[in-house]
Amino acid sequence: MSPEQRRQSMLVGPLLPTILTLAAPNVVNVSVQSLVLIADGWFVGRLGTAELAALALVFPAQTTLQMMSAGAMGGGVSSSVARALGSGDRDRADATAAHALVIAAVMTLLFAVVFVGFGRPLFGALGGSGVALEGAIAFSTVMFLGCGAHWLANTLASILRGSGDMKTPGYALITLAILQIPLSGALTLGWLGMPRLGVASPALAAVISYAVAAVWILLPILQGRAAVRLRWPARGFRWPIFVDILKIGATSCVVVILINAAVLVVIGLIGRAGDAAIAGYGVGSRLEYLLSPLTFGIGAALTAMVGTNKGARQFARARQAAWTGALIAGAVTMAIGLTVALFPDLWLRLFTDDPAALEAGRLYFRIVGPTYGLFGLAMALNFAAMGAGDMIWPTLATATRIVVVIGGGLLALDVLGWAAPGLYACVAAGVVAYALLLAVSTTRRAWHV
Repeated sequence: MSPEQRRQSMLVGPLLPTILTLAAPNVVNVSVQSLVLIADGWFVGRLGTAELAALALVFPAQTTLQMMSAGAMGGGVSSSVARALGSGDRDRADATAAHALVIAAVMTLLFAVVFVGFGRPLFGALGGSGVALEGAIAFSTVMFLGCGAHWLANTLASILRGSGDMKTPGYALITLAILQIPLSGALTLGWLGMPRLGVASPALAAVISYAVAAVWILLPILQGRAAVRLRWPARGFRWPIFVDILKIGATSCVVVILINAAVLVVIGLIGRAGDAAIAGYGVGSRLEYLLSPLTFGIGAALTAMVGTNKGARQFARARQAAWTGALIAGAVTMAIGLTVALFPDLWLRLFTDDPAALEAGRLYFRIVGPTYGLFGLAMALNFAAMGAGDMIWPTLATATRIVVVIGGGLLALDVLGWAAPGLYACVAAGVVAYALLLAVSTTRRAWHV
């Protein structure tokens, strides 16, 4: 399909088939990426409970990298490209691509400084110590010194997704993720005579895979087969184009920081009970983190669909696309949530057999799992809001969720003495509030002008 045919499909094609066609490569991609995270946890789990706790300590930082580069800042890039192409301004789309790569370079440096330069005090503050702390530092050093591979690959992928081309980045990332799994296992457990690098192995495998994926995604752009060209902007680098990307991307990054801050606080509170409790909660919350990239599979399609239609001033179609995709995401995540709420060991025993860790994970799923459907719906609407260029209400919704989780959690633990069940109930209540506010956001002014 040519770039113009993809554009017309998003503007006039039947909604559900178009969304499903756009989402399919992304859904497969994030499903395989989820298998990578599951495999990494399984490999490291074979090393011991302390090593698994190390992975839990660094996991929020790892997913922050992925969520920001692909979903948050990547969403800002896709939204800007989609709105430019939707209005027929290809020069603007080309300039957006060049500005996006500059932002990716700056974000690479920022992540390296924060998570390598300040890794020890950060993971120590989360309750990490001994083997768990040293493992977290080893992982983060490799991951974040090499995170330029993630930023480059995901930024290039976002440029193509904004034009409606989901297949090229999807195929590249799927293929490399499949190869990443055996590479991670070989480096972690010493298969085929490979050196056993311990907890840092999954990080090294990820950096190698994303570097190769970046080259793969770049080739069709350089060969002129994409709707967007990479070239020096005709009028130079201009602040208004940076602003157009950052008003969505930077705000979305703040949202990601807030979400992960809540998880870190919960880890810190749970950490009072020791490594087994951290490991159990980490394994449980890992599934929630995997729901975010799963909804990204649909959400990336919604960013392109909503952005293209808003650029063409087809506001009603943009809203219809948003809700169609959100209901699909909600149905899928609801099925997952109810499954783990009823049968938590299906997930937990993939990573650990430690009785205390299992009990902590079971409790988490029984309380939080039933809200996963609302979480998926809300995340899809968040991506749709990126396409609409409106991040005010998504930010408000996220802030409300954080207040409920952190404020309510501290009240439940330190004042009411409700222990872990009270803390997890506040996590569930935060998801409900988040979904309600994002549902309201689609009625606001930004969706009509």
